[in-house]
Amino acid sequence: MFAPSISRRACPIAQRNGFINSRPLTLNSQCCRAAFTILELLIVLGIIGILVLLIAPAFTTIKAGSDVTSAAYTIKGVLDTARTYAKANNTYTWVGFFEEDVSQPWKPSTSLTPPGGVGRIIMSIAASKDGTMIYDATAPAKIDTTKLIQIGALNKIENAHLAGDSAFTAAPSTPTGVTFNYRPSVTYRIATLPNSSPSDSRTPFQYPLGSPQPPAQYSFVKAVEFSPRGEARIDNSADYSLQNAAEIGLRGTHGTAVDTGPNVVAIQVGGVGGDVIIYRK
Repeated sequence: MFAPSISRRACPIAQRNGFINSRPLTLNSQCCRAAFTILELLIVLGIIGILVLLIAPAFTTIKAGSDVTSAAYTIKGVLDTARTYAKANNTYTWVGFFEEDVSQPWKPSTSLTPPGGVGRIIMSIAASKDGTMIYDATAPAKIDTTKLIQIGALNKIENAHLAGDSAFTAAPSTPTGVTFNYRPSVTYRIATLPNSSPSDSRTPFQYPLGSPQPPAQYSFVKAVEFSPRGEARIDNSADYSLQNAAEIGLRGTHGTAVDTGPNVVAIQVGGVGGDVIIYRK
């Protein structure tokens, strides 16, 4: 059976190219296939480029929000692990916070106040070997490394910043719900290093641990302590009184640049129960 033919008059492309006397044309003939012109392709590419320019900021905002949310749940997991360990083993644990500059190569430091940075949050959990507090709260000093044990590996969180800007320091409204703007007001916060408010922890410790004491790779001068009863303390005052709650503020980063957009998260640690609640704006 022959394929259906197309009249010469129906194929102007063939006529223009001198194919009048050629064999009968079929539907599969190349000369009759539709095609875009260069002008049409350029118009389509231009439209795609404009759409990309319009949509890109939205994707950036979504990614920043995803990064800071992921960081918040990672921090919550570390805090919950430290509290669970303290209660299960009838001992004290400490969660240390440090933020380093992602644009600089890592440099070991033996100082208790190493230069801070932006872009990567480092967290470590240490526990008392003998179950005692092993420090004097009235005289700030680094906890004796030989009396501590490391719980798990270091936790490194990329694209996150320990924030203490006006979004967090401004007193929230009277709490009536579980949103960021209506969360409980707190006095004590953990923010980026170095800073004077809140002051440094009265229980700083280093990483790695060991006996004899090895050189410090990280020194944690911001810390949360959990007691054997699960109480959480971030109060750095002389009396070391228990507070209702303390807060860790988070913003996303792009390299060493802090995201100043709406993606902010507040992590509150209850003083008495040690429960961890995430408030997302």
